[in-house]
Amino acid sequence: MYTIKEIYYTLQGEGFHTGRPAVFIRFTGCNLWTGLEKDRDGAICDWCDTDFVGTNGPSGGKYSAEEITKIITDLWPENQNSKPYVVCTGGEPLLQMDAEFIQAIHNIGFEIGIETNGTIIPPVGIDWICVSPKANADFILRKGHELKVVYPQYGMNPRQHEGLDFDHFFIQPMDGSNQAENIKRSEEFLAEHPQWKLSLQTHKILGIP
Repeated sequence: MYTIKEIYYTLQGEGFHTGRPAVFIRFTGCNLWTGLEKDRDGAICDWCDTDFVGTNGPSGGKYSAEEITKIITDLWPENQNSKPYVVCTGGEPLLQMDAEFIQAIHNIGFEIGIETNGTIIPPVGIDWICVSPKANADFILRKGHELKVVYPQYGMNPRQHEGLDFDHFFIQPMDGSNQAENIKRSEEFLAEHPQWKLSLQTHKILGIP
């Protein structure tokens, strides 16, 4: 059984696949923070831009792989001509994703993407790996399709990751009360380091899930 915060259809809002239709599966739980305010001070990473606690989101619950495939099939629009695509996120999806889950999703014709903090090596078979490393975390997943650094983070210079085996390198301004300043700092970084590209959370700009 997999513990799921929410499952919903939307457009990918950030990174390489911005604008691509996708069903998002948000797994409950993270290995860097419980998501509870009482535990923030002792967390390895004390911030997150999404709620990954519990199962009370849209289509949230505890499901088998077969039950999840039924949900995502029902959510995928019949008139959508693009390749069916699932984005597994969290929290940290690799705490729960396994070979059975991946095979079940592939069996119904969906590609699988993940958004992970890079502290867990994934099972084989995932079609798109986006790693978003966090300062002070044990970053071991050092290859994939895109590396997306939320910027700025105290204790992390994105340039330390430039030699890693990724196809795309993104800087994404950190959301929150200092967002305007973070956007400015991101622009300055990108102007000086053209290997990196800008990722914006366009779903928040558009007001979609």
